[in-house]
Amino acid sequence: MSSNAPAAAANPHSSLVDAARDLVPLIRSYADQIDADRELPKPLFHALADAGFYRMCVPRAIGGPEVDFPTYLQVIEELGKGDASTAWTVSQGANWATYSARMSPPAAREIWTDTPRSVVSNTPAPTAKAVVVPGGFRITGRQPFSTGINHASWVAAHAQVIENGAVRQRNGKPEARYCLVPKAQVELIDAWHTKGMRGTGTHSFEVKDVFVPEERTVFPNDAPLVNRGARYKIPITLAYGAGDGMAALGLARNCLEAFFEVAGSKAPRNMKGLLREQSITQFAVGKAEAALRSGRAYLLSAAEEIWQSALSTDGPAASLASRINLRLASTHAIRLAAEVVDGLHPLCGATVVFDGHLIQRLFHDMHVITQHGQARFQHYEIVGQHCVGLEVDEARL
Repeated sequence: MSSNAPAAAANPHSSLVDAARDLVPLIRSYADQIDADRELPKPLFHALADAGFYRMCVPRAIGGPEVDFPTYLQVIEELGKGDASTAWTVSQGANWATYSARMSPPAAREIWTDTPRSVVSNTPAPTAKAVVVPGGFRITGRQPFSTGINHASWVAAHAQVIENGAVRQRNGKPEARYCLVPKAQVELIDAWHTKGMRGTGTHSFEVKDVFVPEERTVFPNDAPLVNRGARYKIPITLAYGAGDGMAALGLARNCLEAFFEVAGSKAPRNMKGLLREQSITQFAVGKAEAALRSGRAYLLSAAEEIWQSALSTDGPAASLASRINLRLASTHAIRLAAEVVDGLHPLCGATVVFDGHLIQRLFHDMHVITQHGQARFQHYEIVGQHCVGLEVDEARL
């Protein structure tokens, strides 16, 4: 039994969800190669790029589709049913593209519109240096965790701004910027050796004294909006969290379907009948269905709430209440998905312990997702603080 995306007859972007659903068989056919090669095969990347998934969040004003937030999440969910690494790379690239609404239109077009199949890989911490020079900056640094960098057209080096030998201050804090560098000008470092989510290709890179004009830079947290569309009023950290939650739910749905195959063919040793005939199996499947349906319903509901808040506000951000709600729904979706996988994996016994078994790979994929910052248990804490009337750190929202 599988859940279906809500009817979207009135949604002009619903075709993107259908396109993602149609690609699932292709994604699954490449799943073993994705894991073995630790990146998406080029034909699959081209199919994803040509479908427009990496540009989902680019503004219409510069040639993008500017999809609504709930549609974006349903696309990630469908891709996650095929392969979690695939969904993750699309989510990372599509979300980072919201910065196109915070850059000058000519610079944004150069990066996202003028380059065929363009996608930007990034890095989380501002560990590089951007030395101020006339017209821009010279960037130097080695940086980790750049998802999908092998297929990127541009790399967003994350750097502290250095002026006259010291870190420049902005609004009382050290100034940092993302600096867009053509991938041909960075050195890729093969660093992504993991047990799970191997196909994300989240390698490191190094930039050595590369000039970046100022118009190809953007502040990471409070860059003013050039395009004030509703999609750009949803903080990128929350959009990442929601995308991670949908990728995790898609993964867990994939795991449940794979479990049905095992349960329908495996006769556990020293037990009577097939695995699916055991009461503990039926109990686990029922719990898994409840977790997946409730986690999905809550996350999509929270996504719709923040989308409506972003549509209705004249300000630069959606309401605090909607942001709190999305943070909780996203974190809880990841944790529910992990519970599903953890509940099904041991029931399969030794059948799934071997390399190459789908459930074994999904188990490891899931537990790399739970190690990500968007899955932190501390997110429950910030929601609890809000619920009991305490001030919260809005930088996490």
